[in-house]
Amino acid sequence: MAEQDLPQIYLITPTEFELSRFSGELAGVLDAHEVACVRLAMSSADEDALSRAADALREITDARDVALVVEKHILLAERMGLDGVHLTDGARSVSKARKSLGDDAIVGAYCEASRHTGMSAGEAGADYVSFGPLGETTLGDGSTVDLELFEWWSQMIEVPVVAEGMLNSDLVKQVAPFTDFFGFGNEIWSQDEPSKALAGFKALMV
Repeated sequence: MAEQDLPQIYLITPTEFELSRFSGELAGVLDAHEVACVRLAMSSADEDALSRAADALREITDARDVALVVEKHILLAERMGLDGVHLTDGARSVSKARKSLGDDAIVGAYCEASRHTGMSAGEAGADYVSFGPLGETTLGDGSTVDLELFEWWSQMIEVPVVAEGMLNSDLVKQVAPFTDFFGFGNEIWSQDEPSKALAGFKALMV
């Protein structure tokens, strides 16, 4: 696979983090690797905490010409001038987000394992869809994405696709020929050296 055809890197923040420490980690990873997008995926509903995090991460991503999107919070993305939003309810809020944020904003949609939902999100105006989890998890109903979905999507649909959720070395190697982006989160942040962990995954994509 030619280098220009390799999947791009899409980073997902932990759901909870200490801002000053994580900011340093993120800056280090962005300095070491070419990254297309960062998703602020905090679980907190505290608007002040989210705003502080968005402000700090935007400073880091802007300086490195990396897009920053926030998970779910359309109004926060609009108010903070972020690059866009990552929706977690499939196709349901895509039109609303597009109307609120405008044509230039990034609107992404997490569609679990449903090709129908993914197609609906694309038709509603999503810039990308994400499917996951790929690996086994005790969260949700425990279901995982059929890896053949990525092969089918890459052949049939033009909307870019993100593979995310419980990724491991074998899954990355299997899906690399068929996905536009890999969404790495705790797969790297849980390691002592996130940049080195990401390098290990990237080496498997050739």
